[in-house]
Amino acid sequence: MKKRTFPLSRVYQLLEPGPVVMVTTARKGRANIMTMSWHTMMEFEPPIVGCVISNQNHTFGILKATRECVINIPTVELAAKVVGCGNTSGRSVDKFKAFGLTAVPASRVSAPLIGECYANLECCVVDTRMVAKYNFFVLEVLKAWIDPLKKEPKTIHHRGNGVFMVAGRSIKLPSKMK
Repeated sequence: MKKRTFPLSRVYQLLEPGPVVMVTTARKGRANIMTMSWHTMMEFEPPIVGCVISNQNHTFGILKATRECVINIPTVELAAKVVGCGNTSGRSVDKFKAFGLTAVPASRVSAPLIGECYANLECCVVDTRMVAKYNFFVLEVLKAWIDPLKKEPKTIHHRGNGVFMVAGRSIKLPSKMK
């Protein structure tokens, strides 16, 4: 066997679950954006998503208080803005203004959609039992939006240390799932 050990502190780079997303929240009339890659689907219907948001992030307090957010799914064209939002704190910066993003009113939650994103998922927190110990929120998707003009969206996936992978070629294999 020619394998070598891999540092435990970097295991997350092997398991990143899906596209980098931008979570929007709003409280007291002020919207915020947080870049996030630690999320996972937990159930098909109703769609349930689990996500980790550090208790050090500005978004953590807003989400804990309001119990609602929007998961916005950007494409590679927004990569620089996604990283910029991830490297800036919403405590002191209006990220919509700073990064030239459009806040679009949601239909089911007070947090806005990001107009430039390929898809938007309006969510509410349905379980907080793991928040205190793991910063893990369980969200139910209440309404989903998608841009029908983007036929083959190329999402970005975080690999750690500023490295991203762009979603590529799709393949279709036989499946018994409907």
